[in-house]
Amino acid sequence: MSAVVVLAVVLPLLASMVALGLRHRDVLRDTVTLGALSTSSVLAIVLLVDVEANGSVVVRLGGWAPELGVVLVADMFAVLVLAVAMLTILLVEVFAIGQRGTASGAEPNVVGPMLLVLTAGVALSVLTGDLFTLFVAFELMLVASYVLLTHQGRAGQVRSGMTYVVINLFASTLFLFGVAFVYASTGTVNLALLAQRVPELGDGVRWGIGLWFLVVFGTKAAMFPLFSWLPDSYPTAPTTITAVFAGLLTKIGVYSMIRFHTLTGMDDLGPIILVIAGITMIVGVAGALAQDDMKRILSFHIVSQIGYMLMGLGLFSVVGVAGAVIFIVHQIPVKTVLFLAGAMVESDRGTSALGRVGGLITSRPWLALLFALPALSLAGLPPFSGFVAKLALIDAGIASTSTAIVVVALVGSALTLLSMVKIWSGVFWGVAPEDLPTDPRLTRRGWFTMSSATTVMMAVTLAIAIFAGPIWNMSERAATELLDGEPYIAAVLDDGADR
Repeated sequence: MSAVVVLAVVLPLLASMVALGLRHRDVLRDTVTLGALSTSSVLAIVLLVDVEANGSVVVRLGGWAPELGVVLVADMFAVLVLAVAMLTILLVEVFAIGQRGTASGAEPNVVGPMLLVLTAGVALSVLTGDLFTLFVAFELMLVASYVLLTHQGRAGQVRSGMTYVVINLFASTLFLFGVAFVYASTGTVNLALLAQRVPELGDGVRWGIGLWFLVVFGTKAAMFPLFSWLPDSYPTAPTTITAVFAGLLTKIGVYSMIRFHTLTGMDDLGPIILVIAGITMIVGVAGALAQDDMKRILSFHIVSQIGYMLMGLGLFSVVGVAGAVIFIVHQIPVKTVLFLAGAMVESDRGTSALGRVGGLITSRPWLALLFALPALSLAGLPPFSGFVAKLALIDAGIASTSTAIVVVALVGSALTLLSMVKIWSGVFWGVAPEDLPTDPRLTRRGWFTMSSATTVMMAVTLAIAIFAGPIWNMSERAATELLDGEPYIAAVLDDGADR
């Protein structure tokens, strides 16, 4: 399994170089890209099955001890997120191939190779066992993200892309200073060793480290009040790119926050995190209700839903953290499929403005279904995956007597449903304007490919609901390992850990 863990990171990075060299040969480039992404998805699923059956896989690159070298750790939390992430990127690339030639399409020469670089960054972020390598992984994702955001060269994209890069570079600078401070305080950046040494520090130093990395990861995750870059940059990007960003990038920030703050025992920051979670929920959904464009509404919902994941972390209980884990697993495909549906609306009608579309339930009934089901899941209605995730968080909140955050979460869910109704009324209901322009380059084959990728993505969200029991068991196991810390520490520091 050690080779599988390494390949999960190295394969997409090597394939990106090959795909970039073939950027002017469409068929070969697409073959390399889809082949690498398909293989990465298979590797992630193999890892998930193996870890579920046999426990964590630890790889010490170069054979170096954890104190000195880079360690990759595939535990239950990592492989759950990795499997869903790899499938998501694969389906987005399939969608991108179908969307080519439309007004909202992205340039194929660069999208495939850069998605592969992004894939390598995501895999490394999830699997790394030390803070400095996590910093490198974030920078890898940042470089790929900036190219994907701005490669069409439109003024709005470059302007918003600069905002995205400046804020994320600032967060990266804070990250680097944080790594230096942690090393100066503990003599290590390895997460397993930090899990042992950080709790031994004085309260002031511990709080400083916890709050510092809350800001670092919170900026990446777009939590309140560090979210302003997201609603400006995402709607201006090509719709395919927005879909993969919406599904993945902020979730990696939350993933890192959960990993760091649970392993290092920052449970005394719980009340602060819960306050931030509640404000993030309400501010995000209020921003969504104020918009009149489908992509901007969905972009603000990315912010709002981050609040629910923070809620699970802030409770610092097994049920709460497990709820946050299953919420991440549910959110990645749900947000992606909603943005893919938005991309199909924009490709079909040339716009996603609510006042300029209308009537799609008549002309595109399948598209209406592709939006409606994940929208209901986003709002947390049964029997969809969002209901399972939110029910777990509400149950955890009630069990910990955190009544205020439970009420805020329920209000946020009701307002989320209201905003989904707003999109439905503006885009799918009513009658389309008579002078609405359509994209003449949208081919039947392209539409079929886009629709197929979105349908499979929706099927993933339904599968999460159908197999909610086993996924919850894995999420609960992941939460137990994170809060206990001993299984993670033992796996990483055990001399015979590699397998």
